[in-house]
Amino acid sequence: MTIKNNLYSAPAQFEPLMPGERVSRALFELAHEVIRVSLRLTGGAHPAAKNALAPLLRAMNSYYTNRIESQHTLPTDIERALAGNYTRDPDRARLQRVAMAHLNTEAWAEQTLASAGWRGLFSTQAVCSLHAHLYGQLPEEDRRAENGEILLPGALRARDVKVGRHVAPKATAVPAFLDRWSGFYAALPEGENALIGVACAHHRLAWVHPFLDGNGRVARLHSYAALYAMGLSGGLWSPMRGLARAQQVYYDRLHNADEPRENNLDGRGNLSEKRLVEFAAFFLETCLDQARFMHEMLDLAKLKERIRALLAFESAKPASELRMEALAPLHYAFVAGPVERGEFKAMTGLASRTAERLLAALLKHRLLISPSPKGKVGFGVPYFALRFYFPSLWPEAEADAARHEGLPQE
Repeated sequence: MTIKNNLYSAPAQFEPLMPGERVSRALFELAHEVIRVSLRLTGGAHPAAKNALAPLLRAMNSYYTNRIESQHTLPTDIERALAGNYTRDPDRARLQRVAMAHLNTEAWAEQTLASAGWRGLFSTQAVCSLHAHLYGQLPEEDRRAENGEILLPGALRARDVKVGRHVAPKATAVPAFLDRWSGFYAALPEGENALIGVACAHHRLAWVHPFLDGNGRVARLHSYAALYAMGLSGGLWSPMRGLARAQQVYYDRLHNADEPRENNLDGRGNLSEKRLVEFAAFFLETCLDQARFMHEMLDLAKLKERIRALLAFESAKPASELRMEALAPLHYAFVAGPVERGEFKAMTGLASRTAERLLAALLKHRLLISPSPKGKVGFGVPYFALRFYFPSLWPEAEADAARHEGLPQE
């Protein structure tokens, strides 16, 4: 499709990249609070707890970023894909593959891109690497558009596009826009200004629309990686959950920030400063809400009571082999990390054979996980346990697990 009247060919046309000091005081205060709560959360969480939660939270992020794209993956399908069990339904299997691609890219971004520091994430190479890693995991058929065009992983678009009412910059100008985007945000001062920059950069990257498809996914992954690299999330929270739960507001704020400057009081750039402030405030409020929520969820005393509630519920079922004696060692495994099997059994206080049966039942229900038949056992969070362990963290997974409880696996 030929795009006419595309006016965007010079990077000055997506200024301002940050709001001016006159209107940014409230954003600075909001960013300060995000940093305060985030550091309190990540500083107080034991590395063992982070490791136990990482697989669950990555799966949740993949679910929510899919939902933002109106691709509704079933949480139980993600759980099965993590175990290598793909459904026979081709559409659901494709969504499983997309979810796994996000999971893997998020982990890769933490280990590779974020390790170089947040400034390094503001580069054309980093953005293209995210896209390449995400879509490079998918077979060609999963990257085929309705018009038959195949999306090339990591390749900047070679043609002009229109997204809703927004006519993106000319394809030939995309490298120049990304250079300006990278140079500006990478040069911001540490702390609150850099965090406000992450919020603004999220919109401006989506506005440039550097790829034929996958721009929203890449923008969210980029924001996630930047927050991780800044030491704010620790993988314990992500804006993706909050953005998906306020999806229409997210869309509205993104679209509004595409608007041109309204009048002489609306900044000095080509685009609206007022609308950029509104988007940045929404993004930072979302971050703050997610950090606060996870801080509450990881209260260790409350978590022990939630483990107790799960064991009481499950052990009351007919023929259940789960027992309340698992409470202390399960809580210990969450706080301290994987333990030797013999140590775990000893902490139950049960006779050897009874403790062995309890251990086997916990592994069967995935309340414990282990890398090998005789390896250490660590804390597991199967989706059916979410309503007890972390209520309201991922309500869709809670409901999906309840629907599938007792049903045969595909």
